[in-house]
Amino acid sequence: MARRPASLALRLTVSIGVVIVVVLLSFGWVVERSINTHFAQQDVDELNAVVQSVEQSLSGRPNGIDLVALKLRLASAVSGHHAAQFRISDAQGNVLYATPGSDLDGFSRLTSPVGKVDLDSVRIWQDKGQTYRGAVVQIRPNGSSGNKPLNLAIATGINFHLHYLESFHRYLKLITFVACLIAILATWLAVYQGHAPLRRISREIRRIKSDQLHIRLEPRTVPVELTELAVSFNDMLDRIEEVFRRLTNFSADIAHELRTPITNLKTQTEVVLSQSRNLEQYREILYSNLEEYERMAKMVGDMLFLAQTDNDQLKPELVIVDLAVEVQTLFDYFEAWAEERAVLLIRKGPALSIQGDRLMIRRALSNLLSNAIRYTPSGQAITISLEACAHDRVIIRVENPGLAVNPDHLPRLFDRFYRADPSRQRKGEGAGLGLAIVKSIIDAHGGTITAKSESGNMMFEIMLPK
Repeated sequence: MARRPASLALRLTVSIGVVIVVVLLSFGWVVERSINTHFAQQDVDELNAVVQSVEQSLSGRPNGIDLVALKLRLASAVSGHHAAQFRISDAQGNVLYATPGSDLDGFSRLTSPVGKVDLDSVRIWQDKGQTYRGAVVQIRPNGSSGNKPLNLAIATGINFHLHYLESFHRYLKLITFVACLIAILATWLAVYQGHAPLRRISREIRRIKSDQLHIRLEPRTVPVELTELAVSFNDMLDRIEEVFRRLTNFSADIAHELRTPITNLKTQTEVVLSQSRNLEQYREILYSNLEEYERMAKMVGDMLFLAQTDNDQLKPELVIVDLAVEVQTLFDYFEAWAEERAVLLIRKGPALSIQGDRLMIRRALSNLLSNAIRYTPSGQAITISLEACAHDRVIIRVENPGLAVNPDHLPRLFDRFYRADPSRQRKGEGAGLGLAIVKSIIDAHGGTITAKSESGNMMFEIMLPK
């Protein structure tokens, strides 16, 4: 079973929620790092202050100065720096002075001396449950004996800073978690509210029934992002309404067309049964009924053919079709009828061939030619002309003089059962599906057909690919 896709609200909420969470976590990391850097810089400044104080205490020390006085001066170097401690040693590692209670021997041996104390040169280590930040600095106090460099190991306790950062980290995680929940909830509410136009459109669409296909969405009342959707939906409704209207008319026309022959058959049968008849009278009535049956059979066959075209089941069997030969064959077939109506049949243009279904092409041309013969006055001529045009196309024109057709009716001549003159009743002239069949055949071959009426002449123009 196919899994149902996630809703748009869930997708948007998750996507935006992930972005918000990442942003908040990044912001928290930046804040925490900034505070940590701030504390580290404070420790560096404190260490530099101790270094400066020690250098001042050692500066100008004459040889043989009282060591007790020197130690007092060095002890006062960390006055005001309660967490600071230092150790002074010479190049050979001899300790000259160390703050009471400090243990910087191991740190001094493992750390290389640097020229100054900064964020890159300080190191962090732990000793006896305490955490320190410190460095080993090489100093050259002025006035010292021989001006020999001394190693000054300095450190400051950072437990207070670490405790504060740990507390701040927990508080920041809680704040970030709450902020993420609030942001995700606000995002969901915003997305839900943003989808309100979609829900409104859905309600409007649900109101549309088969008897309310005239209802349309108003593109100007929807957000810009949904304008194209509304326009496309309206276009779809236009097509559905047109198909529904044609289907309704088609059903009514079928009922009307079938009712006439059925009524004729019923009436004639009732008349025959009303009294005794001789054999010749029964034969005439049966022949009359046979004509009605043939008409009904032809109508059903035409409707089945059009049903195949509607369902894309009409697949032409392509062969080389000589149009000049096909036209001449049709002329020979309709010659007797044309002579009876005193109508002349003329073919113009060169001999052209196309790839198509021979029987379908012949049926399309036969419908057009029979239609032309039916409406052409006596003494006039019907002309079928062939012409080659650009882009490997062939034009077939069937032209005949006859009744002028209003230009408004021309595009609908190919509709099923359409009558340009509603007052005109068909009797023995087919069911009105001939031109619809012609159009379906031409469409199946990838061509086009148009109807024109000028100066009392009717012309059908077919354009087919070679």
